[in-house]
Amino acid sequence: MAACTVRNCQSGCYRNEDDDSVKTEKSDLINVTLSNGNVPDFANHHNLCLKCKLNKNLASSGTVSIDGDICRFCFDCFRGNLFGKFKLAVTSNAMISPMDNVLVAFSGGPSSRVVLQFLHELQQKAQKNFDASRDRSLPVFGVGVAFVDESAVSRIPSDEFDKAIQDMKSIVSNLAPPAKAFHVVPIESIYSSNGRDRLKELLNAVKDVTGKEDLLQHLRMLSLQKIAHENGYTKLLLGSCTSRIACHVISATVKGQGYSLPADIQYVDARWEIPVVLPLRDCLSQELNMLCCLDGGSLKTMEVLNSPHAGINGLVASFVSLLQEENPSRECTIVRTAGKLTPFHFNQIPDSDDSNTKLASRRRQKKFNLRPNESTPIESYCLICNGPLSKSDHINSSSPGSDETSGYKFGATWCPSCQFQILPKEPSSMEHFYSFLPEQFVVRAKERSSGIRRQLRGANTRFPAFRQ
Repeated sequence: MAACTVRNCQSGCYRNEDDDSVKTEKSDLINVTLSNGNVPDFANHHNLCLKCKLNKNLASSGTVSIDGDICRFCFDCFRGNLFGKFKLAVTSNAMISPMDNVLVAFSGGPSSRVVLQFLHELQQKAQKNFDASRDRSLPVFGVGVAFVDESAVSRIPSDEFDKAIQDMKSIVSNLAPPAKAFHVVPIESIYSSNGRDRLKELLNAVKDVTGKEDLLQHLRMLSLQKIAHENGYTKLLLGSCTSRIACHVISATVKGQGYSLPADIQYVDARWEIPVVLPLRDCLSQELNMLCCLDGGSLKTMEVLNSPHAGINGLVASFVSLLQEENPSRECTIVRTAGKLTPFHFNQIPDSDDSNTKLASRRRQKKFNLRPNESTPIESYCLICNGPLSKSDHINSSSPGSDETSGYKFGATWCPSCQFQILPKEPSSMEHFYSFLPEQFVVRAKERSSGIRRQLRGANTRFPAFRQ
């Protein structure tokens, strides 16, 4: 049998012992020696970790059944690689500064559990550096955890919900110092009065299954923003990973949200009052699930709250999962392709006096062709999902019909997805639908509408040609 001539062949085919590739490979293994003098086993070197070449990889250990390059690492290198992705996203995008107070959105699933653990480790390291420094000029950023209680509209039994919340409290309290506050807020608290009844009426007014699920997601973000604002947090950290973003890319395209898609898939989203950051954007859900399974039970998750998607979202999730089974790199390809879309001006951390933040912002402006704040365009946003609107969307949602059918008297505009999946079809029902919206929606729409009019008046004053 002929000898294989490929140096990095991993197929296990026959190779002559006198081959230069074999000699070089053995030489590399000999050089990899532990501090206690142990040397890797030459006979089983194909089962060793691709990175450290010391421990058995995950595939040979028989503990995982996932294909791909991640199974060629040992657990320590696999975890270190995953943490490296997280840390690179945080540092290169200036997500967290020493003066920040970060709120982690916690659902109990693998993504939010891993992001909480990794952020805790970053905070611990910052605390050690602070304690060891002489001048102590850089403070340690704060961390809080928030859970949105959706028991008012969920089909999950209340006792299971209560048990899950107690488990979450235990997880947060068992983390080593610095201590972290744990906030549990009912989703109906976004209303000033009669929250539970008004929330149920609002969801019942939405007949489309996909629209109802999307509306609940928007209300969840509104609740998190409310928690962050009331408790003095400066950043909101979500556990959205590559797999979830890939599903959003396809579902948003199907729903007609192509214009606003670049706003939702970036590392930073500062269109909200409290900027939202996604440090797990480069991590797959399979990797996060594997880490939680292999970490000896320390990364406990709550499956009871992970309900399956419905409507378009459920179909897209099944479709992307099937693609991922056929090709483990498919989700990364989807996100990488969508990432070529030009981000909006708010997909960067707002200006800060911190020099590290300024440097990272300049790097992102150069890398992603972002426009500086002084060239910020006038944007209009959807009343419900807060997505940026194209010029045609703005005209279609606010020009036809009377004020009652368009909602223009509220200063309201909406994207095609919300218009066809959430808003009622009958014009006579619009007033009834508006009466159940949280006050924050209407206030935000009026404030932005007046802000746009002020910017337009300023532009007309500086450039008289605009008046024509």
